[in-house]
Amino acid sequence: MSDMAMTLRLTEEETEALRRTAEAEGRSMQDVARQAIRDYTGGWAEQRDAFLREIVERDANLLRRLGEA
Repeated sequence: MSDMAMTLRLTEEETEALRRTAEAEGRSMQDVARQAIRDYTGGWAEQRDAFLREIVERDANLLRRLGEA
């Protein structure tokens, strides 16, 4: 496996959020960003979407009533 360099342009807010997370976890900003990419591309988004679909189906009545309020 070879490493690939890339440039990632972030807003000031994104950069600050990344910096805070890295500091809080005692990790580098690069480590945090790479883990986020692995999580997202490794199926986390699909798991999240499936979980949300389950909630919407299970709680459809409650969500409908909240929408009427």
